[in-house]
Amino acid sequence: MDRSDGRSHRAFFLHRISGIALALFLPVHFLMLGLALDGEARLDAGLAFTDNLVVKAAETGLVVLLTIHLAFGLRLMMLEFGTWRNERNLAPQLIDAGIVLAALIGGAFIWRIL
Repeated sequence: MDRSDGRSHRAFFLHRISGIALALFLPVHFLMLGLALDGEARLDAGLAFTDNLVVKAAETGLVVLLTIHLAFGLRLMMLEFGTWRNERNLAPQLIDAGIVLAALIGGAFIWRIL
């Protein structure tokens, strides 16, 4: 693979950034789950907050980040297990496919919430 095109670097960077963003989301997710333990009224108040358009946009971003992290995590596993290198070198196409997959899933999520 020609490393001068920067695709591998972008894949590495997006995988790391999406992982950090997902790790930052987890405490918020656990907080929302914890509201269920405090009673029905607190959980309902937390769920009412999620009806906000900004929160729905953030959820869309979260789905896209999760898809990016999954796609590039699979790329990383392919690199580590040695199945990435072959005669045709499909690495750039697989990186592009991961980005397209993330965009499609994000678009489907937006379509669902609108």
